[in-house]
Amino acid sequence: MLKRFVGYYKPHMKLFVWDMICALALAVCDLFYPMITKNMLEDYIPGGKMRLLIVWAVILLAIYLVKMALNHFVNYWGHIVGVRMQSDMRRDVFAHLQKLPLTYFDNNKTGTIMSRIVSDLMDISELAHHGPEDLFLSGIMLIGAFVVMGSIYMPLTLIVFASIPVMVIFAANKRKKMSEAFKESRVEIGEINANLENSIAGIRVSKAYTNEKYENEHFAEGNARFVRARNKAYRVMADFVCGNTFIGDFLNVILYVAGGLFCFFDKISVTEFVTFIMYISIFMNPVRRLVGFIEQYQNGMTGFVRFCEIMDYPAEEDKPDAVSIETAEGEIEFDNVSFSYEDSREILDGLSFKVERGRTLALVGPSGGGKTTICHLIPRFYKVTGGEVKIDGVSVEDITVESLRRNIGIVAQDVFLFNASIYDNIAYGCPDATYKDVEEAARRANIYDYIVSLENGFDTVVGERGVKLSGGQKQRISIARVFLKNPSILILDEATSALDNASEIAIQKSLEELCKGRTTIVVAHRLTTVKNADEILVVTDEGIAERGSHAELLSTGGIYADLWNSVNSERM
Repeated sequence: MLKRFVGYYKPHMKLFVWDMICALALAVCDLFYPMITKNMLEDYIPGGKMRLLIVWAVILLAIYLVKMALNHFVNYWGHIVGVRMQSDMRRDVFAHLQKLPLTYFDNNKTGTIMSRIVSDLMDISELAHHGPEDLFLSGIMLIGAFVVMGSIYMPLTLIVFASIPVMVIFAANKRKKMSEAFKESRVEIGEINANLENSIAGIRVSKAYTNEKYENEHFAEGNARFVRARNKAYRVMADFVCGNTFIGDFLNVILYVAGGLFCFFDKISVTEFVTFIMYISIFMNPVRRLVGFIEQYQNGMTGFVRFCEIMDYPAEEDKPDAVSIETAEGEIEFDNVSFSYEDSREILDGLSFKVERGRTLALVGPSGGGKTTICHLIPRFYKVTGGEVKIDGVSVEDITVESLRRNIGIVAQDVFLFNASIYDNIAYGCPDATYKDVEEAARRANIYDYIVSLENGFDTVVGERGVKLSGGQKQRISIARVFLKNPSILILDEATSALDNASEIAIQKSLEELCKGRTTIVVAHRLTTVKNADEILVVTDEGIAERGSHAELLSTGGIYADLWNSVNSERM
């Protein structure tokens, strides 16, 4: 894990090395003052050497000016190293998220994922900067202090440094508890972010049902769990800090007693003892840095572990010999396909059907029969548990994901629009398209006239999830997006079920235009939208119950006929 973390320093090694050099110079600067003070007390003042006193005062001022410049470099560029590493990690984790299967997002809340990418990586950034610097500075300062203090009087030096193993052992005993406590608090932060994201996204529902009190209570529960987790983490941290502080204070008592006795028996002079006491502060500073480092290490590495959990989640991968298809012919075949979601009953069992190139297949039937699942298996959003899904006679498992999905367009019931301009949302279907191409796609989706009537035209921002547009307008933009993509295979998953009758009729004309020349899979509850399909499958939880054209299924008097008759009777 640590080796993996260190690997992120490599692209920024030059700047990191300079940061360490400056940190080393800082440590050396701090060692001068006690020695100059010792010479002043022992030689310059008693000997009346005013000129040397002034010269060393100027030298000391120059050292402090250099120290100020070094401090600025370390505090600015050292943080920049951490920020750049954080940026690299965020880039890597976001790129990996793009490759993860939908099962990962089915099982993880959006807010929790965001917490790992944002807040966890902030602590990693701090560790990346301060961790090596604190360890390096502490090591140099301790070595320097030991050498100088030992030159003054070694027995007293050994007494002081004997406290370090005690502190290290105490810190090691507390480390595991701190790690567990901080990890628990990270989990609760993720849950709070997830609840916030969920509540804000559903604010209209909350207001419609006047459930502000419920939302406040629900948030308060999560907030209370976070407080309890953080209390536990800070309790362990407080035990750690106060324990180490007491060891340091107890060391002062030992120092004064031992130093006083050594002075009393003329082993060291009073001046040497004063200098020694000044070096104690230099000795304690790196010890305090080490104590702070352990706390920072727990925070940062806990975040890095959670970062690695995402990075280690298996991504969607192509087979080594997978083929890339430029433009699919569009033939779709399900060959004895079985499928079940994780920890659930089998949704599909031995399903077989074939759709010829350029023809339209409709899937109808009761909810829960697997119609949407069939649509998800074609672009390989999920992997089949048995059988094969084929495009042009080739298993989708043997086709690269990128080329497979490039040939498939999807128009779903729940249209997702980005909080961007109308132009950007349409151009998402083909980012390299020209402005004219986007306009043409809008015309074919019958949304162009509406767009140009807006004050900002194609530059109009649609709001989060397209909140500023009606359902029909959002659906037409999603259709324009698919027109621009120009896929060989089209999937219409309840594309008009959320619209009123007038909007549905208008959208249907756009969909008919979109379907021309493409192999199309249509999922619909409104049977009027599928009666012109080349073939209709009635899908139930037991598989394909009926298949045939609209006229053929009506003549059999089965499930489809009953559904059709019930719809017509309701209209009457």
